[in-house]
Amino acid sequence: MDRRRFISTLGHGVLLAACPGLSFARADTDSRLVLVILRGGLDGLAAVPPYADPGYAPARGSLVLPAPGSSASVLDLDGFFGLHPSLPKLHQRYRNGELAVLHAVATPYRERSHFDAQDVLENGMTAAGARRDGWLNRALAQLSPASSDAGIALGTTVPLSLRGPAPVTSWAPSRLPDPDDDTLERIAMMYANDALLAERLQEAREAGRIAEAGGMDVHGARRGGPGALNTLAQAAGRFLAAPDGPRVAVLEAGGWDTHANQGAATGALARRLAGLDAGLDQLALSLADAWQHSVVIVVTEFGRTVAVNGTGGTDHGTAAAAFLLGGAVAGKRVLADWPGLSKKDRYQGRDLRPTTDLRAIFKGVLQDHFGLSRRVLDRDVFPDSAAVQPAGGLLRS
Repeated sequence: MDRRRFISTLGHGVLLAACPGLSFARADTDSRLVLVILRGGLDGLAAVPPYADPGYAPARGSLVLPAPGSSASVLDLDGFFGLHPSLPKLHQRYRNGELAVLHAVATPYRERSHFDAQDVLENGMTAAGARRDGWLNRALAQLSPASSDAGIALGTTVPLSLRGPAPVTSWAPSRLPDPDDDTLERIAMMYANDALLAERLQEAREAGRIAEAGGMDVHGARRGGPGALNTLAQAAGRFLAAPDGPRVAVLEAGGWDTHANQGAATGALARRLAGLDAGLDQLALSLADAWQHSVVIVVTEFGRTVAVNGTGGTDHGTAAAAFLLGGAVAGKRVLADWPGLSKKDRYQGRDLRPTTDLRAIFKGVLQDHFGLSRRVLDRDVFPDSAAVQPAGGLLRS
């Protein structure tokens, strides 16, 4: 085992598996931003059903959710749209004014490859492979001093959205057993004269203190089971809540590619949505007082077909739903230029037609939350995107 690999496995196994160092410079802003990427293609018509659209029931067939007021029914938002019944905590945050729902949103990508769609979502361009860095890292480069790790990825790798010239770090639960305090003390004494090892060990122990204070269920995340998103969300909240912690985090959750046996009010997708609901609620609770200064963006690479397929699921589509939540969000609104669900209104006769560019949402948040100028957004963060205007009024004034 080489020296750097040894460093990565020292200390609290909880915090060292994927972390090159968790030292953060105090940021110049109190604003926090969390990007949650739902990989696989969330069915936006299931998560946010337009139950009052006359085309909804005929188009969705066996995937139709009962209208509000009946058993296992849609949770009403505004008399037209609702939330899936597995999202009660999000529904409560909507009622509290902390959630805005976006619909018929998409990146500029119009094909159906997961890999290319995710690349476009994260590179902030119009085509896959157009950049090797991500739009969120480019935004961080405009915000942070070169020595500051203002961004953190919660997972075993840093996603494209957070890769680039701005320094970032990562955190993932270790698969190794946690060493006891006596072992840590002996290791610290052994390497007290090695500046790099001693520094990294101290950083890891401090991060471990944060984890323990939050009561993180590291074992659920290690197994990748139902508690995985909860644990990562809790960790993100704890790190961002720290006064000298990062200000931007990225979380990922897979399993949204529901080609078969998707289910309606119950089933595979309902269980996945319940996990998302719990994870986002845990993130809010872990942010504590910092929640009031936070924006959480929940997005997916593309939506799914309007109609159910022959195996009780949905196939790769185009437009989807997204969520903005946080204490800084101007919530209790559904933001949608709704295209309708009749076949003539669909994209290529099969998909929900996109009417809002996700880059407009990203720009609006970065402009109002972090104060990035329109010039910087159009030129540096989302190059060659001057035609895409930042969405206004997303945040509280």
